[in-house]
Amino acid sequence: QVQLVESGGGLVQAGGSLRLSCAASGRTFSRYAMGWFRQTPGKEREFAAAITSTAGRTVYADSVKGRFAISRDNSNNTVYLQMNNLKPEDTAVYYCAAGKYPWVVRTDSDFEAWGQGTQVTVSS
Repeated sequence: QVQLVESGGGLVQAGGSLRLSCAASGRTFSRYAMGWFRQTPGKEREFAAAITSTAGRTVYADSVKGRFAISRDNSNNTVYLQMNNLKPEDTAVYYCAAGKYPWVVRTDSDFEAWGQGTQVTVSS
């Protein structure tokens, strides 16, 4: 069973940057897509970004496109989310997710494991 541990969240001013990391264990990391989701209180969890198993393709939600970048290091079983030009509306708990397939997906049901989440707070 895959385990995911996120790190890198924190408090940042609007316009600033953060990089989230997610360390994976428990299965062959390089065979599966990975993703990042986020959730704010009272709202459903929403897709942010995903990357294929070989990092050949990435997809983003429209709300983060051009500002966030997902990447992965298969030699270290880690996926990253570089977040630039952060806005107050990016404030959320960010979750790393392990995909069921090698190809990129963006719906909850296509991911089989989730990390505990890391809080990102962007002040105006």
